[in-house]
Amino acid sequence: MARAPGCVRNRHRQAETIEISTSMSDASNQTSSITEMIEQVLERGEVALVVTVVSGPGSIGAKLLIHEKGATIGSLADQRLNAWVVDKAPDFLALREETRMFTVGETSLLFERLQPAPRLVVCGAGHVGASLARLAAFTGYHATLLDDRAEFLKRERFPEEHIELLVADDWSSAVRDAVGNGRGVSVAVVTRGHNEDEQCMHVAVRANPDYLGLIGSKRRTSIVIDRLREAGIPEEQLSKIHAPIGLDIGAVSPEEVALAIMAEIISDRRGGTGLPLRHKKAQKTQK
Repeated sequence: MARAPGCVRNRHRQAETIEISTSMSDASNQTSSITEMIEQVLERGEVALVVTVVSGPGSIGAKLLIHEKGATIGSLADQRLNAWVVDKAPDFLALREETRMFTVGETSLLFERLQPAPRLVVCGAGHVGASLARLAAFTGYHATLLDDRAEFLKRERFPEEHIELLVADDWSSAVRDAVGNGRGVSVAVVTRGHNEDEQCMHVAVRANPDYLGLIGSKRRTSIVIDRLREAGIPEEQLSKIHAPIGLDIGAVSPEEVALAIMAEIISDRRGGTGLPLRHKKAQKTQK
């Protein structure tokens, strides 16, 4: 379950404590409360689980929302089901699946992952960045393309409605505004030079986005990461940087490089291995 991201002013809102509601006798009030909470979760860029009773002897259509931090709202009209779902929620969210059906006794439950529609911030609108933004839009991402060269961000070059163009008068401020709190956001730094790379990376790594990648050779990216380390960025955050960015598919052209990057971003989001599927099947057979 996904939804398009809110406007920029929503990206900086801090997560608030979700109050736990254990009893709502009025079904319409419960539905209204859950709907309101869904809106808030999506605006904050957070993750939650919505469980619905779809068949069985219980209350068909009853819903329970479980936030990733454990807070709940709503009820399945059966305390045993509520407890089972709350216990199961962390495992389901860790799998990164969109939906799954579960059967508990005679009751069928629909699990739906609730998260904002994926966003990709591309720093650099050169050949690779432009190709990456187009490919991201094609695969369902809302892309924000940044560059300090206005001539590279002409709307006629990017007619896709899911590509936002942002001229960076100042790289640091532009990246900070685009990335927000980092939830549900992937960042690809593919600028034209070391200085621009470092400005973008210093801001992006602190936002702790879901994915952060830096283009360049191993030597070039290591220099940038060493400078981030010198600036006091913790090793835990540095270890999450994908550098050099992308999967090894032997890419040569800008379009192929964009494909390699997008493949890694999707793999990271979906929990993929990046291995050929024939190898994955072989591993399962051996087990």
